[in-house]
Amino acid sequence: MTTPALPAGGLHDLVKPRRRRWLPRTQVSVALSTLALAFVAVCALLPGLVAPNSTAQDILLGVTSPGTAGHLLGTDNLGRDITLLTLGGTRSAIVGPLVIALGSMLFGILLGTPAGYFGGLTDGVIARWSDLLLALPATLLAVVVAGIVGGGYWITVLLLIILFSPSDIKLVRGAVLEQKTRPYIESARVLRMSAWRIMYRQILPNVAPVIIANFMLNIAYAIVSMSSLSYLGLGVGPGSPDWGRQLDDGQQLLASNPAALIAPGVMIVLTATAINIVGDWLFEWLNRRAAAR
Repeated sequence: MTTPALPAGGLHDLVKPRRRRWLPRTQVSVALSTLALAFVAVCALLPGLVAPNSTAQDILLGVTSPGTAGHLLGTDNLGRDITLLTLGGTRSAIVGPLVIALGSMLFGILLGTPAGYFGGLTDGVIARWSDLLLALPATLLAVVVAGIVGGGYWITVLLLIILFSPSDIKLVRGAVLEQKTRPYIESARVLRMSAWRIMYRQILPNVAPVIIANFMLNIAYAIVSMSSLSYLGLGVGPGSPDWGRQLDDGQQLLASNPAALIAPGVMIVLTATAINIVGDWLFEWLNRRAAAR
C-alpha cells in the first residue's frame, strides 16, 4: 500500500487555515461606534445645520408627547422641540470634555514624563502633588469652587482639567518608568543624547498607545462629569441646549413627556460607550503597530 504524496506546498497546502471573516463581531461594534461618533461630531461642529433654531420656543404649544405632528420626540414646557434641543446640545456636551481630556493629557505628558525619567526630588514633588489632588472629591470640589467664583462653562472646564490631570500624570510616569530601563535608552545615553530628547523623541512615541487610549477614556468620563455638573446647575446657563441641563429640566416632564428626560440620557450613555469601544480598539491597533516595528 503506497502512501499518498503530499502536495507541492507540503502540509501547509494540505491543511488550509480557515479564512477570517471579513468583518469580525468586534469590528462590527467598532464600526457602529465610529459611525455614532461621526454623527456626534457633525452635530457638534455644525449645530446650525443639523438643529437650526434648537432653542426656538412656542409657549402656546407647551408640552406635547412624542409623535406630535412636526415634533418627533414632542416638546418641553416652553414648546421647544426635544429632538432639535438634544441635537443642538451636542456642542456644549462634547467641546468641553474634549478640552478637558486634551488639557489633562498635556499635563500628564509635561509632568509625568520628567517625573518618571529623572526620579528623585522631581518625582517626589510631582507625585505628592498628584496624590493630594487624587485625595480630593472631584465633583464636590468642582461644585464648591464653581459656586465661589460664580460658575460658568469654561470655569468648570478649567477645574476639571486640573482635577483630571493627576491620573494622567501617574499613568505617564508609570509608562516612562517601564521604558527607561530598556536597551534603546541605554544606547541613546551612550550616544550622548540630551535627557529632553530621550524623553520626548525616544520614550514618548513608545508610550503613545497608553496615552491615546487614556485620552479617549477621559473624554467619556468628562462627558459624564460635565453633564452631572450641568444637571446640578453649574456649567451652561439656563435655557442653553445641553444634555445635562436637559436632564434637570426633563425631570419635571417625566409624566407628560418622558422623552425630554430619556433623549439626553441616551445620548450621554451611547456617546460615552462608543468612545470607550473606539478607544479600546485604537489602543490594540497602536500596540500591534508598535510590536510590528
